[in-house]
Amino acid sequence: MGIARRDLLKWGAGVGGAAALGGLALPSPAWAAARATPRGLPTDSWMGRLSNSIPLLGLTIPGTHDSCCENPAYGTEWSHTQNWGIPQQLQEGVRFLDIRCNGLQGAPNELGIYHSDNYQHIRLQDVLNQCRSFLQAHPTETVLMRLRNERAGGQSLGDDEFMRRVNYYFDALGFRSLFHFYGWPTLGTARGKIVLIADFANPWGLIDWSSGQNAYFDTQDAWEISGSDPLGKKGQYIVAQFDKAFLNPDYPKMFVNFLSYAGGYWPKSSSQDLMDHAIYPYLNARTQQRARFGIVPMDFPDFHVNVLQMLIDKNFV
Repeated sequence: MGIARRDLLKWGAGVGGAAALGGLALPSPAWAAARATPRGLPTDSWMGRLSNSIPLLGLTIPGTHDSCCENPAYGTEWSHTQNWGIPQQLQEGVRFLDIRCNGLQGAPNELGIYHSDNYQHIRLQDVLNQCRSFLQAHPTETVLMRLRNERAGGQSLGDDEFMRRVNYYFDALGFRSLFHFYGWPTLGTARGKIVLIADFANPWGLIDWSSGQNAYFDTQDAWEISGSDPLGKKGQYIVAQFDKAFLNPDYPKMFVNFLSYAGGYWPKSSSQDLMDHAIYPYLNARTQQRARFGIVPMDFPDFHVNVLQMLIDKNFV
């Protein structure tokens, strides 16, 4: 799905653009009063209750999968994974964002947010401005961001061109100082910044994403499973990853446990089934346990606020 040049000019592109994108953006949002978790933690600033010295590897970090896919009109219900936009996700306690980019038609330096080849009508600079606005208003917090080269459709980019555009965002658009780039930091070092997780080829020595295992990650992301009971098996994988993380508190990698599943199901229906039969029962039976579960991305946290808040509370005794 492309953008007509007249629309690009109307919305504003590049350094001098107004960056309006259908009301998505760029004036700083007025941050509403935060909710509180069952343990009384304010969802907009829960990290502020933790010590500067705690490593990010020692936390449970709720997140979203395909974080910008809010509208089924920008694809189908298959590509619809969220109802909250980025500002509300952050306000509600989400601290990991899954940001997937292709090139933006008519804008030779920019990146658009996509689910496969479905453009989500928001640009990377809009997401970064939303994150910066939140972090300026909530300086005790950090955001972990998987930045992925989606490599899909007519706007697919090769490795060198994707890196060139990322550097354009860092330097020409002035976002470099917003990021932490190298190695897993302590929370104190990460506060007020986006921790960049690179899901794109680069020679820079960044934290490199893995959907399996590498030096940085131990990830469960089974999104398509063969057999007669794929959701039952996915639930077993989720529980096994929770158990592995709980039983290995000093493991030197970041655990990631995707609660989302596609595999022939609409994300809404698979998410609800998994929450009802695997995730909520597991977490609800262990509400008194502190746990380092790592990054836990989900679909539709607005439907599962209880799970989102239980994950936040896992960071506190």
